[in-house]
Amino acid sequence: MPEKTFNVAVAGATGAVGNQMITCLEERNFPLKSIKFLASSRSVGRKIRFRGDMIPVEELTGDAFQGVDIAIFSAGGGPSKTFAPQAARAGCVVVDNSSAWRMDPKVPLVVPEVNPHAVADYTQKGIIANPNCSTIQMVVALNPIQKRFGIKRLVISTYQAVSGTGKKAIDELFDQTRAMINFLEYKKTVYPHRIAFNCLPHIDAFQDNGYTKEEMKMVNETRKIFEDDAIGVTATTVRVPVFYSHSESVNIETRKPVTAAEVRELLGKTPGVRVVDDPENNVYPLATEAAGQDLTLVGRIRQDESIANGINMWIVADNIRKGAATNAVQIAELLAEDYL
Repeated sequence: MPEKTFNVAVAGATGAVGNQMITCLEERNFPLKSIKFLASSRSVGRKIRFRGDMIPVEELTGDAFQGVDIAIFSAGGGPSKTFAPQAARAGCVVVDNSSAWRMDPKVPLVVPEVNPHAVADYTQKGIIANPNCSTIQMVVALNPIQKRFGIKRLVISTYQAVSGTGKKAIDELFDQTRAMINFLEYKKTVYPHRIAFNCLPHIDAFQDNGYTKEEMKMVNETRKIFEDDAIGVTATTVRVPVFYSHSESVNIETRKPVTAAEVRELLGKTPGVRVVDDPENNVYPLATEAAGQDLTLVGRIRQDESIANGINMWIVADNIRKGAATNAVQIAELLAEDYL
């Protein structure tokens, strides 16, 4: 039988994640019949190169999804709330990268290495949610531990790159760094404080419980993906002066006895994970090494000697690729292979 091909749209195609989604579709040779790039009216007429052709950007409207099989959204929460249901009504399945639909009980929240079965629930609303970037890389590494030993509690500290905020944040870090090393005045417009040579324990808005929205995303999304509301999760998320790749310190308390050697062996066999763990030779996951690839790097795997069943690890991944674009394209691949 001939290979099935699909009409695909990328909404938010001119943004950093949208651009990476286009790159991933090309790199992974997604089975396309046609592709269209959608963005706000400001970007209409711009052209984006894809498989040797220059394709003009069209305006993101409710009518843009007629005849489209799969739409991958990275247009922000507001446009996703408006246009994703319209796309679904047009018969299109939406893979949405924003936070707009993640906690909707009728919308599956999917990391293909962890809960691919959840894709089947797309039929409820025609929408599948892509988790938060920091959640994705963590659950890829934790999934085999959850399956083998059970997870009782997680204590998470993240060190997140400015690219998670977007291109303006990347530019602000670059401009502030250049200004400071040349003893010039710097401007701050994206973040409330200088990001260059600094760490900000503040990602997204503060909530009534004292946590930020980003921290609560990690709490709620982890439980939803693992389908286990009994897991205790607490998080502190920090923005650091790094351009690409999020790093995470994760302390895991398991339900069954566990050793660092068992975890290291288990992760060595886990798809999507690469163990980088030879501290005696200064080998451990680095943001600079994770950037530009789709693997989740895990190292500093060691026993937590303060509790009975505890493990510490350091998890690093490219937040624009596996943390956003690649995960969305992998979801689209599951749809194409098994459901459409």
